[in-house]
Amino acid sequence: MAQKDTVAWNVLISCYLRNGRTRDVLMLFDSMKNESVCKPDDVTCLLVTQACANLGALEFGEKVHSHIEECGYGSVLNLSNSLIAMYSRCGCLDKAYDVFKGIQEKNVVSWSAMISGLAMNGYGRDAILAFEEMQRMGIAPDEQTFTGVLSAFSHCGLVDEGMEFLDQMGKVFGIVPNIHHYGCVVDLLGRAGLLDRAYQLILSMGVKPDATIWRTLLGACRIHGHFTLGERVIEHLIELKAQEAGDYVLLLNIYSSAGNWEKVMELRKFMKEKGIQTTPGCSTIELKGVVHEFIVDDISHPRKYEIYDKLDEINQQLKIAGYVAEITSELHDLGADEKAHALSYHSEKLALAFGVLATPPGTTIRVTKNLRICVDCHNFAKFLSGVYNREVIIRDRTRFHHFRDGCCSCNDYW
Repeated sequence: MAQKDTVAWNVLISCYLRNGRTRDVLMLFDSMKNESVCKPDDVTCLLVTQACANLGALEFGEKVHSHIEECGYGSVLNLSNSLIAMYSRCGCLDKAYDVFKGIQEKNVVSWSAMISGLAMNGYGRDAILAFEEMQRMGIAPDEQTFTGVLSAFSHCGLVDEGMEFLDQMGKVFGIVPNIHHYGCVVDLLGRAGLLDRAYQLILSMGVKPDATIWRTLLGACRIHGHFTLGERVIEHLIELKAQEAGDYVLLLNIYSSAGNWEKVMELRKFMKEKGIQTTPGCSTIELKGVVHEFIVDDISHPRKYEIYDKLDEINQQLKIAGYVAEITSELHDLGADEKAHALSYHSEKLALAFGVLATPPGTTIRVTKNLRICVDCHNFAKFLSGVYNREVIIRDRTRFHHFRDGCCSCNDYW
């Protein structure tokens, strides 16, 4: 196109966003700002904040926020709501709350975004208090609000209160629970170890179960080592023709944790015969507006030698503090030493080592992982937060983990 107007740029950015090419969205935003006659408008900013949320790119999101303020878009409500969601999904609740406080006329989307942000970051009780305040302000909740509140009950482990709230949705608020609401309750029951009750809820609920709700229960089976129920859940996923490699990996986790290597071998053989390929683990960390990506045993980063040296140093320090590799996270039937070595260079460990290497002491380290974090990497991050006096925030496929002083906000359930 000889003349690209703002609409043309926005259509291109939207296409990249819809197709998951989020890093390219950030590149296009920079190009539009620096090279184009047309500057980003409020629609551009809305799209790019969504990309930043997906990537967990906090620094870039802050740059977009600054552009919004400079251009006088700060009072545009849907942009403010998007900023709340973006900061929440980057694990930066202070800034999310600052945006929320600055909105003069908050609507149900504003409240729901803040409630969901609190819940997903492990501040369940604060999310419940925010819901109560929303009611006092006379704002009628919608379906998204209830998803956030039920998620909050799950994070707090409030089983009876959560079940009562689910019941009240229709009776008091006139909202019929949907699949997302039931999914939160299954997560709540799974956290509490009430797996059979969660299974019965899925079978009896008023909507057809989808793959996500079965995967929520499968994750709980992994945590509690319930492999017979895990096998049943896989059967339901197969019925839906929705089974993915990650589902079988979770079942492998359950078998290996129980030391049932015969089942592990059978399942691996089945996966090989069916051509089921696992998704490689990938972790990203943003530094000075640049997103750095790592995979397991990665040697592509220009500072790879420094990163591996730093990771070896971190491992030594953590072992002195009591860290021991959780070898059940390694799914191959190897000796203990071999398993520990195989776990040493997972993508999130490389990203964390780069974070320690490339940022000043005391700086918060934020990592985004495309898969569920394994038990060993979770333990590693807990020890690192205590030994190096760093706040570490990891967003994996299912939830946020805020590590401080050797503890995690998920209370070791994910």
